[in-house]
Amino acid sequence: MYQQFTSFARWALAFASICCIALCASPALAAGSLPIVQLSADPFTNAGAAHATEVETDNAAFGNTMVGVFQVGRFQDSDAGSTDIGWATSSDAGGTWKFGYIPKLWVGPPFESTRITDPAVAYDAKHHVWMLVSLPRGTSHGVTTYLVPIINRSPDGMQWQAPVHIEPDNGDFMDKPWIACDNASTSPYYGNCYVEFIDVNLGEVLLMSTSSDGGATWSKPSASANSAAGNGGQPVVQPNGNVIIPFLGGGIEAVSSSDGGASWQSNVFIANVNEQSLPGGIRDPGPLPSARVDGKGAVYVAWWDCSFRANCSSNDIVYSTSSDGKTWSAITRVPIDATTSGVDHFLPGIAIDPATSGSSAHIGLTYYYLANANCSFSTCEIYAGFISSTNAGASWNPPTQLAGPMMIGWLPNSDLGYMIGDYEATSFMNGLARATFPVATAKNGSVFDEAVYTTKRGLAIVRAPLQRSSRGDRRLPVWSPVKPRPVPFGPTTALDPQD
Repeated sequence: MYQQFTSFARWALAFASICCIALCASPALAAGSLPIVQLSADPFTNAGAAHATEVETDNAAFGNTMVGVFQVGRFQDSDAGSTDIGWATSSDAGGTWKFGYIPKLWVGPPFESTRITDPAVAYDAKHHVWMLVSLPRGTSHGVTTYLVPIINRSPDGMQWQAPVHIEPDNGDFMDKPWIACDNASTSPYYGNCYVEFIDVNLGEVLLMSTSSDGGATWSKPSASANSAAGNGGQPVVQPNGNVIIPFLGGGIEAVSSSDGGASWQSNVFIANVNEQSLPGGIRDPGPLPSARVDGKGAVYVAWWDCSFRANCSSNDIVYSTSSDGKTWSAITRVPIDATTSGVDHFLPGIAIDPATSGSSAHIGLTYYYLANANCSFSTCEIYAGFISSTNAGASWNPPTQLAGPMMIGWLPNSDLGYMIGDYEATSFMNGLARATFPVATAKNGSVFDEAVYTTKRGLAIVRAPLQRSSRGDRRLPVWSPVKPRPVPFGPTTALDPQD
């Protein structure tokens, strides 16, 4: 079952009548430079989860269709996860949206999972199927934990089939699945899709599984040649069929496959990571990367890093590029503002227009930022922003504020802190960039108001008269050891009585 709306007022009336809740536009949402629209809302009321919350979005686009996926009803305890996975889909290039929730995943009998987390989505052009990967919580060997990823398939991004399970390995605690498909008809592996995730109990080793039949079946997960370990891997596929997975390990690293996922090469090093921890108790997973590919296969990977700032005082969005996944450029700072600004930037979602490439590649980058990095729980103001380039990052248009300010207390306090998400995503449809991003407004007592939004219109990537450049920027000496990357959840535990 899904719903549809073409304007916020029409949608709010329909949603209230179906779900018996009322949604109102908030002045805080109009503070950005561009109008935004709400895509969905948390309709659940199960105990233990924070309602109404939607967090952590991914999206993918193909042709005129875009699918966004996200967590709904985030739990506020050390076991983390959410009540269900939501989706919002447009089949007319963002003109109208339909939304709903993956069936048979929400909490409580007779449903199948106690919790669900970490959604990501991709489209398989050869088999004409959308695939949503997520991580269910269940019992293995008598212990309640996050199991191997599941994949829900859909012909249209709206009607979702029962999940397909990837074959388990010997571990019991998985994290951060991601999915990508080979959509280049000239590739020798056209139609292959790849899921990457990690096994926490086996040392956070990266595991990869491949499907060549539209996600109906998946290969037994395998590690890279040297069992590379880390978190936040995002597979991307080049037009020649090579698969490259940037991830956060002992820095930003990558593993790759040149044989359609039959084997995975040892990891290569991209860059050191220097991060200033996010203030005020904001959930900080470490600078997990965001990766995309241009029309001819150049790979872009973005993350956040503080080493362009004196004393590593706040974070910039930075990126590196590669033509083959083996040799990577020195990192470049995205010049959203001056290095003396005091603004803190995090959670990038980078996109490259697949119809562009080389020095003419169009980049769209969504991110979150704090107006002042030197803030506290009660004073931090969180914003969503967007910046773009028409020339592969040689220069950048001025940034645009999408939403905010948001206060930390408006966010659910999940296991690692107050949560927007561990990742963000942006996609291109017909030359226009579009993101799906959580926006929070003030709580009403104990009731939250955090939902997923998008811009009312797609964002055109047109060169502005005034350009910003990072030319001449240089990294400064690291001022202190980088904090260790946190384990994403608490230790595995027995099934809680309320579950």
